[in-house]
Amino acid sequence: MEKVKIGVAGLGRLGKIHARNLAFKIPGAELTAACSLLESELAYAKNELNVQDCYTNYDEMLAKADIQAVAIVTSSGEHCKQLAAALDAGKHVFCEKPLGITVDECFAAEKAVEKHPEKVFLLGFMRRFDPSYVYAKAKIEDGAIGEPYLVKATGVDPLKYIEGALKFAKTSGGLFIDMAIHDIDLMRWFLKSDPVSVYAVGSSYGFPQFAEIGDAEAGCALYKFQNDAMGIIHTGRTAAHGYHIETEIVGTKGSIRISPVPQKNLAILYNEQGVVTECVEAFPERFDEAYRSELQYFIDCVLTGKTPEINVYDGTRSTQIAFATTRSFKEGALVHIQYSD
Repeated sequence: MEKVKIGVAGLGRLGKIHARNLAFKIPGAELTAACSLLESELAYAKNELNVQDCYTNYDEMLAKADIQAVAIVTSSGEHCKQLAAALDAGKHVFCEKPLGITVDECFAAEKAVEKHPEKVFLLGFMRRFDPSYVYAKAKIEDGAIGEPYLVKATGVDPLKYIEGALKFAKTSGGLFIDMAIHDIDLMRWFLKSDPVSVYAVGSSYGFPQFAEIGDAEAGCALYKFQNDAMGIIHTGRTAAHGYHIETEIVGTKGSIRISPVPQKNLAILYNEQGVVTECVEAFPERFDEAYRSELQYFIDCVLTGKTPEINVYDGTRSTQIAFATTRSFKEGALVHIQYSD
């Protein structure tokens, strides 16, 4: 079987997930190179993944490694310049979200992708590959709930990881940019439209440290879409029970809900605490299959020449919407979203 030789850039928490999948779980992929600024992460690549071609310099990996593609899982501020460099070096690119940390960076990324139409580019909106979301999308396309007119999305990180959220809050871009981008993408996907206005609110209830830097611990946003549909997002950082990701799509003839209880599996405990459903603890557990499926999709696109359905413009639009949401929160006012090109 023909295989795509690929290098991974970034071996942090998510980078390790992608690297393990590419090394062991993606038919058609061969992980042949790795890049990280940390020697400990490169030691992981050598010892755990059997990748011996390792680099501390990204441009050097592009120039020297025997690779046809690259998976970019570095810090958000590096994505735009790294994807452009990879495309210029003749590599296919999978890039984790966000596309860029400013709208101007997203426009630069668009130009880089447009410059190389022969190369596959896929942005990591992995929820579109989650089996439950794929099932919901298919049911909606089949007319199971009529015409969808409302998406309600909840995304709350576990309280147990609050210290990490506080540590990176100053550089995260803020609650809505950092945490709501996947929900924004899903709203666009399910409603087949873009929002034209947003009103967002947020505050800090148990952790005033967020408010001290102009951010929020929890927030809500209400969107009106071009096709007159609606969207509601609730996002936060303090779910006591685990990692809570829930989406409901309401249509003219019914609705469909995804993960109303973020359960770990189908087992239920009956004990002195009552009837207990254990919940997933973090994103690697909840979206394990989705991460594998999106990389399999990327590799399949490279091998077949198929153009991915998720494109660079999806990244730009979601970023524009997230920035508009943040602006509404900070100004305490309705924001009409302008999509500049």
